[in-house]
Amino acid sequence: MAVSEERVTGVLREATVRDVDSIVALLRDYAEQGLLLPRTRQSVLEILPSFRVIDVAGRVQGVASLCILGDDLAEIRSLAVAPEAQGGGFGKRLVQALLVYAADLQLPKVLALTYQEMFFSRCGFHVVEKHTLHQKIWKDCINCKKFPVCDEIAMIYETGV
Repeated sequence: MAVSEERVTGVLREATVRDVDSIVALLRDYAEQGLLLPRTRQSVLEILPSFRVIDVAGRVQGVASLCILGDDLAEIRSLAVAPEAQGGGFGKRLVQALLVYAADLQLPKVLALTYQEMFFSRCGFHVVEKHTLHQKIWKDCINCKKFPVCDEIAMIYETGV
């Protein structure tokens, strides 16, 4: 299936309260597959300013958030693209926007815990050993059904700041 021009040029913007239900629904689909941690409506509301979305004709088709873990590290979380919008470059656009945001915040490193090593490699990330990371990155892991045996790959992007 060819990706329509509208999908490719969806509007990347900060999330608003009106987006919360769409964000939760999109993340729930991936959480049920074990690919993302589940997020409640309240948890999304509490960190809403950290979310970016891609809006196509008033519908959220992609989402990601940036969680600050310390003065030297942030994490890209909750990266998801609607199945019908995959292949349109939305994931890469969301990651790039959050990397710019992290650099603007003067954060030298951005973490991704992922199963998508090739995707993040193409975005400039490199694999690191999990034991080299802050302990506070694991605070949400207690909510994961795979805890304490995490099989995600830890990857870092260096912002150059």
